[in-house]
Amino acid sequence: MWHCRPFRGRSGMDDLTKHWSSLSLSGREGSSLRLKKEQAADDFTIAARFFTKRALNIDAIARTFSPLWRSKKGFSIKNNGDHIILFSFDNEEEVDRILSSEPWCFDRYLMAFSKINKESSLEVCNFNKVSFWVQVYDIPLCYKNKEVAEQICETIGIIQHPKDPPNYDGGSFIRVRVSIDISLPLCRGRLITLDDDRVHWVSFKYEILPNLCYWCGRLTHSDKDCEKWIDSKGSLQHEDLQFGAWMSAPPFVAARKNVMAVPVFLPRRKRKLRSKMHQLRHHTHTKRTSRWSLNQQATARRQLMLPVRTWALTQFTGVQTLPQTSRT
Repeated sequence: MWHCRPFRGRSGMDDLTKHWSSLSLSGREGSSLRLKKEQAADDFTIAARFFTKRALNIDAIARTFSPLWRSKKGFSIKNNGDHIILFSFDNEEEVDRILSSEPWCFDRYLMAFSKINKESSLEVCNFNKVSFWVQVYDIPLCYKNKEVAEQICETIGIIQHPKDPPNYDGGSFIRVRVSIDISLPLCRGRLITLDDDRVHWVSFKYEILPNLCYWCGRLTHSDKDCEKWIDSKGSLQHEDLQFGAWMSAPPFVAARKNVMAVPVFLPRRKRKLRSKMHQLRHHTHTKRTSRWSLNQQATARRQLMLPVRTWALTQFTGVQTLPQTSRT
């Protein structure tokens, strides 16, 4: 029989779970138990990793996210340890809505979500990807469009296309939705080469940016916990910072118009004629006329149309009456 000393703590249990295949199992341990689908919970769960070293209080978490998520039937919270919190809902639509509204943060520290498959365990969850709205600045005017901005942002991560496309054009910038690997430093911008071989710098800003380490540019820890700062033993100066608050952008407000399309200008006479035509359509589609035959509606429309045509002819040509046409 294989012997080992007991594991202590959560990390020891995780190691034992991951390496069970290398153990010599007894008869009782090796007899597999088949679980049935009807035994599984019927809720929908997402796991959230909180990138903070502070102790988590689920009461404070509930007070924070209840007014933000506005769940129709509420949700449950479970502390799984290792700064991982499980949120369970009774419908998948709310889960998808929360995930599509990333990034989320708690006390200014980033949260990374992972949607849990009902038949998978928490150990397979990946907390390395978070979606951000990236504002792309300083694109040359002739290239300033959504397609070019997405090509520029391909170096950041995976480009996403929301189901309900929001406003991408912010006036001085173009917005791009990107799924970013948070284990890497944030990109501050990108060099592009123009047709005339000139090199141009395009800068990035991130909407709803949580706490960022200004030494290494990562979102997973604060400045004081950065290995670069710890290894320097306090010798790094403010001038050595490669990242800063200038990478953060305020949330985009669609109601604050920076871009608008101007309709075709119509002279006053044409606007008046168009208004009369609209009134004509309204008069020939009332409750009383809805029971008329097609011939009756056409006759009424011709009778109503005659003064409108006469008025339009007078305004634009000066002719008082319509020319008579002979019918053969």
